[in-house]
Amino acid sequence: MRTFGTVAIVFMSATGITCLINGPAEAQAVRVATTADGQIAKLDHAKLSDWYARWKQYIDHDARSNRFCDKEMGEQVGWLISPYLSAFYYGYLASKDPHWVDMLQNWADSWIRRAVREPDGFPGWPKVGGIAAPVENYDEFYADSMLGEAMALRPLVLMSAEILKTPALKAKYGDKAQSYIDLSEQIYAKWDSRGAWRDADPGGGISIVLPFGIDQKTGGWTEGYKDRHDPHVGFSHPDNKANLVGMWLLAMYDATGKSIYRERAEKWFRLMKSRMKPKADGTFEIWSYWSPAGPWDYKSFHRPKHWVGVHPNPGYYAIDVEAIVIAYQHDVVFTKDDIDRLIATSHAEKRSWAALIPYDMATRRQFEDSLKPDSWAGLGDTPWYLALQIRQDKIDR
Repeated sequence: MRTFGTVAIVFMSATGITCLINGPAEAQAVRVATTADGQIAKLDHAKLSDWYARWKQYIDHDARSNRFCDKEMGEQVGWLISPYLSAFYYGYLASKDPHWVDMLQNWADSWIRRAVREPDGFPGWPKVGGIAAPVENYDEFYADSMLGEAMALRPLVLMSAEILKTPALKAKYGDKAQSYIDLSEQIYAKWDSRGAWRDADPGGGISIVLPFGIDQKTGGWTEGYKDRHDPHVGFSHPDNKANLVGMWLLAMYDATGKSIYRERAEKWFRLMKSRMKPKADGTFEIWSYWSPAGPWDYKSFHRPKHWVGVHPNPGYYAIDVEAIVIAYQHDVVFTKDDIDRLIATSHAEKRSWAALIPYDMATRRQFEDSLKPDSWAGLGDTPWYLALQIRQDKIDR
């Protein structure tokens, strides 16, 4: 049993959703959540079975029909390949079915083998428009994307760590899993050598994009490469993109135990927290989508390179909250008070942040009522939620 604030949850056994779908009724574990007022909310066997079956049918068909892994490059590696890689990873956690490990490996290898050897010797997946940044013509470069690579590598690293600690999986997939971790470390070294992180007050740091790419005529770098460490050159990631990079770094720390990844993630989360202003009513102000982090984010006359304000896309804030919850679970920067404020903020602002489900019954009910397993939104949310119900992670503080 784990308690999340006022919510008590009895988890299913570690055999996962397959026990609920295939096991005899008398062997099926009961999973209930009890609210502070004593009401009980249940997810019964029929609903769990229905969700898993609908999700499995949808993703098996969709992954055959939309093989983004065979073609996408640049930042689109993140937005169009990583959702499937994440779904395969959580699908395995929810079911313990190696089918999802095979699917992840199939997609990952199709993406990885298309890498281009770039002028500094590192692999990348460049395209014109690979840098999706609406400033100073960054999107005109033939370039790869730290964000796209970080998003795709995170589920590979998470799955690899699971494989390497599971003897039955390690025997079959161990070498491939280690190769994914090695690739992820190589990609980190690539962006580090290119100056893609900058320190920022107060004691923080942020990932950035830089205005250079590959000259397709010469095969060398464009002019901007030589200025990559100039503190007046570059553009900071918006919060949601920096948070996605931060989640990749924490996955790398978990998989390798190397402190450099945690330390760099901690710098970002320290800056992220400084941008969240607590209010007297126990909530946060909704933070700006992008904020300047250093001299590189300003034009002449100290004008920001990008507008500052709340973004109308609510999904960007869901990414932010997911990253904050993961940082909290790693004891990095954020505290239980921050989680409580986010819960209060989500209710006050009528925002749905699924990452808060382990800590808030109302968020869980809203999620369950709106989940459509056989949909694009449900592609990742469904196995994540099913896995959440059975895993025994110590996320209570």
